[in-house]
Amino acid sequence: MESQKTLSSSFTSNMATVQSTPTSISFSDYLQSLSRTPHRLRKRMLATWTPDQELNQVRMRSGADMMRKLRWYDLTALGIGGMLGVGVFVTTGPVALKTSGPSVFISYIIAGISALFSSLCYTEFSVQIPVAGGAFSYLRVTFGEFIGYFAGANILMEYVLSNAAVARSFTEYLCHAVGENPSSRRIEVDGVAEGYNMLDIPAVALILLLTLCLCYSTKKSSILNLIMTVFHVIFFGFIIIVGFSKGSARNLVEPGGLAPFGVKGVLDGAAIVYFSYIGYDSVSTMAEEIQNPAKSLPVGILGSVLVVTGLYCLMALSLCLLVPFNMIDKDASFSVAFEKIGWKWASNVVGAGASLGIVASLLVAMLGQARYLCVIGRARLVPSWFAKVTPSTGTPLNATLFLGLCTASIALFTELSIILEIISISTLLVFYMVANALIYRRYVVISHNPPSQTLLFLVLLSSTAIGFSMSWKLDEQWWALPVLGGFMIAITAFFQYMVPSVCQPNEEWSVPFMPWPAVTSIFLNVFLMTTLKAISFQRFGIWAFLITLFYVLYGVHSTYRAEEMEVGVGEIPQHRPSIQQTKLDIQVL
Repeated sequence: MESQKTLSSSFTSNMATVQSTPTSISFSDYLQSLSRTPHRLRKRMLATWTPDQELNQVRMRSGADMMRKLRWYDLTALGIGGMLGVGVFVTTGPVALKTSGPSVFISYIIAGISALFSSLCYTEFSVQIPVAGGAFSYLRVTFGEFIGYFAGANILMEYVLSNAAVARSFTEYLCHAVGENPSSRRIEVDGVAEGYNMLDIPAVALILLLTLCLCYSTKKSSILNLIMTVFHVIFFGFIIIVGFSKGSARNLVEPGGLAPFGVKGVLDGAAIVYFSYIGYDSVSTMAEEIQNPAKSLPVGILGSVLVVTGLYCLMALSLCLLVPFNMIDKDASFSVAFEKIGWKWASNVVGAGASLGIVASLLVAMLGQARYLCVIGRARLVPSWFAKVTPSTGTPLNATLFLGLCTASIALFTELSIILEIISISTLLVFYMVANALIYRRYVVISHNPPSQTLLFLVLLSSTAIGFSMSWKLDEQWWALPVLGGFMIAITAFFQYMVPSVCQPNEEWSVPFMPWPAVTSIFLNVFLMTTLKAISFQRFGIWAFLITLFYVLYGVHSTYRAEEMEVGVGEIPQHRPSIQQTKLDIQVL
């Protein structure tokens, strides 16, 4: 026992040495580092960490632990609050008007099924690797540093852009609540391109206020979210009851039928409203602040997705019952719908309730985005300043402030339609990558099968899913659809039969019926990605180039130096896992 204390003290001292060691280098040293880029890329791109290292060694780089105060009901409320305000009030109106028509509720069902399968993959990872990094950490321990970084950077972009979009919608609904025109609260700037020329001061004020709140305390922010979510669900019930009692089924079929834009419109709408399900992955980033991650995370993630999917479908259906789809307002759809049935007072109530829901969803999303950046900072892929956790509050203060300012800057001038075009593709891509990682981890890392079999299966699966999706999108070679669909089922069944899977000992939760749920998630994410417009892929390509360039110019050199330093201060790898795992167990219990 005495030797363990000595080793633990030595390891803590060594980590402190690493944290305090200056990391700044001169410009000439940096140029010399660039000349070694190919060597460092070969060494770092596929470098992986074990879950034990991610849980302990990397976590210690923040200097202080996040406070474990959340329970399963906090997580469920965070998941529900994070999703509800975003989906219904931001995407339902535009999608019903221009893409899906009255069948927008079917789009929500399809997107919800895809989100459910993706959430299963997230849940297994979050139970086995309960750290704040979410998909970034899951992919880094499975496929290596670069894949994890690429996913993490896309998640951050997705969060910042979606939060900016939601904040601008807050202004729309708040103005309807007080009976004002939204334009009266925005400042038009001459000489600036359309779509960027309306400055939204209320959106910026809301983001800055929530940023300060999140810097203060995670638990108190969670309590605030719980209160808002309870009122929000009651408010949803009011809208659903009114929609079904005052609406008309005729509005679902007139004009143009239930699906006036065809089956393609329903599926295109599903890809767009998938943006509404971003909130559930925020729950996985709370893993370091949960008292019992193994039991609370499955309930929080899966429970929130199921509840929200049901509410989304009922809300979308109630909107289309109240007014014909071609009369739905694209900005404040629910408020205007009540105005059109003569309930002006209810329109104001809807505006107030929607504003409350948007605040709740923003709170959760901003909570998640800061923790992603904090863990990426721990990995030294961005400056380690972002990894700092303030001991007094147990929150990642620097990451919260920085991303809050970024979100406020985008919300100030960028229109909602421009932001939405790039969000869904990043979300779908990351969920696709997590599903692939779960199959690889289950069948290679845990079951110790040769990686070639699983990699070949994943390549064939993705290629077939792309072929099926493009055949659907281009309206050509319809005979290929049943052939490719049957081939996907056949190779999955063959893989399940030929490649054995074993569960980890003492495993508390894992996805059942593997690999079928992960395969379904891969297919649905690929299918929904192909329904997006070309401009989404163009903008995504620009972003992918920029983040890859940042990794080559900064990230790979920073992580290379960090790993060399940690090896150089004499860590004790043969003893570290058991000592640090004891520390983790004490915190969890």
